[in-house]
Amino acid sequence: MNMNMIVPLLLVSLVSSSVHATDVRYCDKKVDYDVKVNAVEITPNPVARGQPATFSIAASTGKAISGGKLNLDVAYFGWHVHSESHDLCGETPCPVQTGDFVISHSQVLPGFTPPGSYTLKMKIVDANNKQLSCVEFDFSIGFGSSVAGLAAINAI
Repeated sequence: MNMNMIVPLLLVSLVSSSVHATDVRYCDKKVDYDVKVNAVEITPNPVARGQPATFSIAASTGKAISGGKLNLDVAYFGWHVHSESHDLCGETPCPVQTGDFVISHSQVLPGFTPPGSYTLKMKIVDANNKQLSCVEFDFSIGFGSSVAGLAAINAI
């Protein structure tokens, strides 16, 4: 194989290993939600403890949204471990116009976060607390050493 082929293949391999589309499930398959979630991308994937992780949710709506909340529940191997709520307008520009939009949330998970499989349930509600969407998706936290863990070991 010539070198002109190796470099592009290596770059594609590196990019595809850090960004993966994640399978998304609606909480209730019988409900026709106002906000449709088209894709979720998690960077890096798996998530690294003690380092920033970004969850980008591509969605669309048939109605303008003036504001609301993202309510997040996290389960670890099926056990509820964490809940938090965010202002929708802090995660995407508001008002959200009819059509496609992206919700982007970045967060650093503590270095002591256990590695393994997690499920995130995200409910989007409007300013009147009307549920606009509810999805679940799985993500993993890597088994490698965290930056915080390495810093603690180096301090000893």
